[in-house]
Amino acid sequence: RGRPLDSKEPGYMGYTDFIWFCLCEEDKTSRASIDYWFRCIDLDGDGVLSLYEMEFFYMEQLHRMECLGHEAVKLPDIVCQILDMVKPKFEFPLIRRKDLRKSRVASHIFNMLFNLNKFFTMESRDPIQLQQERATPHLTEWDRFAQLEYMRLSEEEEDEYDEDEDEDDGALDDTDEWEEVDDSELAVLGDKPVS
Repeated sequence: RGRPLDSKEPGYMGYTDFIWFCLCEEDKTSRASIDYWFRCIDLDGDGVLSLYEMEFFYMEQLHRMECLGHEAVKLPDIVCQILDMVKPKFEFPLIRRKDLRKSRVASHIFNMLFNLNKFFTMESRDPIQLQQERATPHLTEWDRFAQLEYMRLSEEEEDEYDEDEDEDDGALDDTDEWEEVDDSELAVLGDKPVS
């Protein structure tokens, strides 16, 4: 429902579908991403997120929390939190796409409904991380994701290089040259020459 798939085989993602999904998953703040996820969650296609749709997606999160042994946050608390964050213009607790865009918290709402890891990360954010985000407001979530992944990959590569260096420390290398020594040049132990 997020967007028509390019894959010719039903039920499968093509390469461009996967890239589109990754971009929307890692940066839920862009207009295209908000539209993508809104269409996924708007099960009946009526242009608003209802309590039923929020419950439908959150119940899976609730089940996962219980399975992982986390303290479960009950649905009424989540709905209140979502409505307080979004401040929809409807009298009923319905959320329009326009409300999500205006709120600037769409990524948090989507993570609450279907990405448990990011929901937990959001709930337990480190003050240093918050300070870094405030210091770089020009960076998008995608920029931050790409930066973290680059650092992670660099560290992995450095660790692999260090391991290779450690393995090579004790071994003889083919480039090491041994100097040819005559028997007469060998050290003498005591009074007797070594033969």
